[in-house]
Amino acid sequence: MPKLSAFPKCYMDDLCVTKTMTLFDWIDLAATLGVDGVEMYPGFFANFEPEYVAQIKQHADAKGLEIPMMCCSPDFTQHDAAARAAELEKEKFWIDLTAQLGGKFCRVLTGQRREDVSRADGVRYSVEGINAAIPYAAERGIVLNMENHYKDGYWKYPEFAQHLDVFLEIINQIDSPWFGVNFDPSNSIICGEDPLDVLAAVKHRVVTMHASDRYLISGTIEDLKSQDGSLGYAKNLKHGVIGKGLNDYDAIFSTLKAEGFDGWISIEDGENGMDELRESVQFLREKIAQHF
Repeated sequence: MPKLSAFPKCYMDDLCVTKTMTLFDWIDLAATLGVDGVEMYPGFFANFEPEYVAQIKQHADAKGLEIPMMCCSPDFTQHDAAARAAELEKEKFWIDLTAQLGGKFCRVLTGQRREDVSRADGVRYSVEGINAAIPYAAERGIVLNMENHYKDGYWKYPEFAQHLDVFLEIINQIDSPWFGVNFDPSNSIICGEDPLDVLAAVKHRVVTMHASDRYLISGTIEDLKSQDGSLGYAKNLKHGVIGKGLNDYDAIFSTLKAEGFDGWISIEDGENGMDELRESVQFLREKIAQHF
């Protein structure tokens, strides 16, 4: 049966920017949610010294929480070869960090959709970067999971492979048991695509999932399709409690069950606080029990 982890969407700036919350604080809060693990992000860490990283793992272990995945954001879609090489080194560093924490999955992305990078170049840079990282990950027992992503919160531009056609063009050139898809249904909604259509196209390669939900505060889904998502989230689309938004979790989970999915489902929501996060945990526990 899939396990649940949580990601502190509501505390991103507290952890990454102002540092008014420590990673130990977040782990303590996560332990009150009834989840099985916590998903990490490089910006959460005060430093990367081995002693500190070991303390983080020990603290999570003491709270009964696994650390299954590192949610990191390599940026390969740059013309400068030296910049791409530096991004590969970052991804390798995060792979090592994932292994140190006992995780099994390290996210990989393509990079930002820069105006000066053509589709052909962006696809080539992405495939080259990811393929270069796979052997390093494999040696450490880590699976790279590429997300149908919108954008890293600290990026300027959205994900190069935000749209399904580009996403498929890239993943179809990567063939390794150490590579799979991290499916996020809400990211499909953001760019005006049907999450179930996206899932149908990638379901056989899904190894992990991000669970979140979105609801419309004005307009229709058709309005989203007229936006290019170039800078920032759509103003008429907001986070909410999972199960109360636009995603059909019965259809999503039944599709994953039919594919034999048994991976981690990480809650990337709770932007409005811990109470909503707790509601989302309860909803997902019920749906997992129903479908798996």
